[in-house]
Amino acid sequence: MSQSLLVTKRDGRKEPINLDKIHRVINWAADGLENVSVSQVELRSHIQFYDGIKTSDIHETIIKAAADLISRDAPDYQYLAARLAVLHLRKKAYGTFEPPTLYDHVSRLVKMGKYDQHLLKDYSFEEFTQMDKFINHWRDMDFAYAAVKQLEGKYLVQNRVTGEIYESAQFLYILVAACLFSSYPRTNRLDYIRRFYDAVSTFKISLPTPIMSGVRTPTRQFSSCVLIECGDSLNSINATSSAIVKYVSRRAGIGINAGRIRAIGSQIRGGEAFHTGCIPFYKHFQTAVKSCSQGGVRGGAATLFYPMWHLEVESLLVLKNNRGIETNRVRYMDYGVQINKLMYQRLVNNDQITLFSPSDVPGLYDAFFADQNKFEQLYCQYEKDVSIRKRSIKAVELFSLMMQERASTGRIYVQHVDHCNNHSPFDVNVAPIRQSNLCLEIILPTKPIEDINEENGEIALCTLSALNLGTINSLDDFEELTMLAVRALDALLDYQSYPLTSAQRGALNRRPLGIGVINYAYYLAKNGVRYSDGSANNLTHRTFEAIQYYLLKASNKLAKERGACPWFHETTYAQGILPIDTYKKDLDSIVSEPLHYDWESLRKDIKKSGLRNSTLSAMMPSETSSQISNATNGIEPPRGHVSIKASKNGILRQVVPESVRLHNAYEFLWDMPNNNGYLHLVGVMQKFVDQSISANTNYDPSRYPYGKVPMKQLLKDLLTAYKFGIKTLYYQNTRDGAKETQEDIQVTQQEDCESEACKI
Repeated sequence: MSQSLLVTKRDGRKEPINLDKIHRVINWAADGLENVSVSQVELRSHIQFYDGIKTSDIHETIIKAAADLISRDAPDYQYLAARLAVLHLRKKAYGTFEPPTLYDHVSRLVKMGKYDQHLLKDYSFEEFTQMDKFINHWRDMDFAYAAVKQLEGKYLVQNRVTGEIYESAQFLYILVAACLFSSYPRTNRLDYIRRFYDAVSTFKISLPTPIMSGVRTPTRQFSSCVLIECGDSLNSINATSSAIVKYVSRRAGIGINAGRIRAIGSQIRGGEAFHTGCIPFYKHFQTAVKSCSQGGVRGGAATLFYPMWHLEVESLLVLKNNRGIETNRVRYMDYGVQINKLMYQRLVNNDQITLFSPSDVPGLYDAFFADQNKFEQLYCQYEKDVSIRKRSIKAVELFSLMMQERASTGRIYVQHVDHCNNHSPFDVNVAPIRQSNLCLEIILPTKPIEDINEENGEIALCTLSALNLGTINSLDDFEELTMLAVRALDALLDYQSYPLTSAQRGALNRRPLGIGVINYAYYLAKNGVRYSDGSANNLTHRTFEAIQYYLLKASNKLAKERGACPWFHETTYAQGILPIDTYKKDLDSIVSEPLHYDWESLRKDIKKSGLRNSTLSAMMPSETSSQISNATNGIEPPRGHVSIKASKNGILRQVVPESVRLHNAYEFLWDMPNNNGYLHLVGVMQKFVDQSISANTNYDPSRYPYGKVPMKQLLKDLLTAYKFGIKTLYYQNTRDGAKETQEDIQVTQQEDCESEACKI
């Protein structure tokens, strides 16, 4: 290589090309890693040198070359590529590899308007100096390549128009901790900051997109999930639409309950006009959802809920279908169909389901959620009333239509409203559950809003986080981690702002949290158990018992310090009822594990001092945030040792944890013979989880005659989910028939709850 060729440095200076320097950088990145070859990276780079080539272009080419070598048998290339990417990122942010001091960094970004100015008001120079000692910037070297690219693309503070980046990950972590614990007394807040920083920066606690991208900035809305209930009036419909726009623009995923809207042809103003039905108003909501891009971090997305017995249900079930015309389709939202025991009884008995407009059957809609006996009595009464408009359809036909659309779109979800209310942390008499959220794991009370500024309605918000099961050495580790997660998220409720009064009321009076898990597949593999054969049932029972027990214990202790949530009296916890009292007893047939914790003492403490938070657990998908921790998604089985995930940052390869040592220990999605084992495990989790679980069903058509999944099998799995108390069903995944490579590669498209909505 001729030494006359020059490179252009990041600051614009030019100097001769130094190939040895490039070699040294790759050697530095490869230090301590196994089965990586510096020469392979160099050969793979194929850099076409020319006079004036930018050093940043050389760097990016080398990073891509290293990333392309990531494989099941050589997973450490993901760390080599990550180290090169961290070096590149820091030079873009700071002009050098070494980060500035925390105080100088915060002062600069507050002056630029990128950080919230309260940081400099709440903390002294001495406290920043102390926090600087907590930071271990070398933890950046523990990220895998996909994590660095996700941080760079979504989480780090930046100018999303120019692409300028202003921080690196350890500043993100320490400043999230500083913001969340800023209200704590000066005597102990630095201790909480240190402990929380250590937990998140070593991947023991995973944070959701709104928190990672937003906390420390002037934008103060960090709840991942928003539940909005619409009433049957134009005022309520317009208020709902306005609320959707407010929250989509603030990074939240939306759940819309539109089940009260009357059916087409219903009378308006005593017969003065005919109602246009649900579809025009669903289109109105869709426009609101898609009107904002969530600050460039995620696109807007929503799931809309309605009851299975709605008079328009046959038209509503096909709204996502690619067939049909625009006037009778609303394809850019997802849908949750609400079902209860009576509907299933009609299916099993090969009976009819009668469809009504909610406006024609007084009391039926509210009873559907709050009182199953009253619902059945009213339902049968209205079926016999010849004066009421209705239509009957065979239950098997209606369920089959639903499952057909669920199979073809993957996005017709299911909510079991009786399980949501019978096994609930809320007193159904005063705070029934009438909907879920975008990802089907948040179930909180809502009330229809009639005006965007009114105080009588209730919009539910939930703030999320997750515990990394892959980092757990003992179940007792959960005690410290749940304490930190509960305190941090509870503090966030007071720290954030609320654009709507109806949302603020619910959030501050109920103080709901949703703490889930990531890396469950790795946890099973590490413990030598599998999804499909029942071997993981008892371990799962022990694990989720410990999580819920310690979450409740942490919230109870916080209540003793700061008071119970103001609406604690509306919870079943206030009555001394715990999740272990109300679970579906069919679970006892598949898990034999006894309870291991002192629930009776905890019950007494909760009745005496209350809980700071009305809910504490929810199992979310965690598609992108699990990548930050180099973990497997939520509770889902991976599809292969290597995942290739398409995102706006390009193709990202990520290898499951310990892929070489645990080569045969993982059970991959399409190796599972059926959904039974997985659904059983979700049921076991649901015994303890006080909200819900984003649970998927998965089908490989090649296992069935003629390459088609029988409707009988779809309905059987639906009944299995109901039998074991599963509250909600999320995606239905169908294998597309593409053959995996020798590396067992998983290909997924990151498009949903994390890129569009509320995954953490």
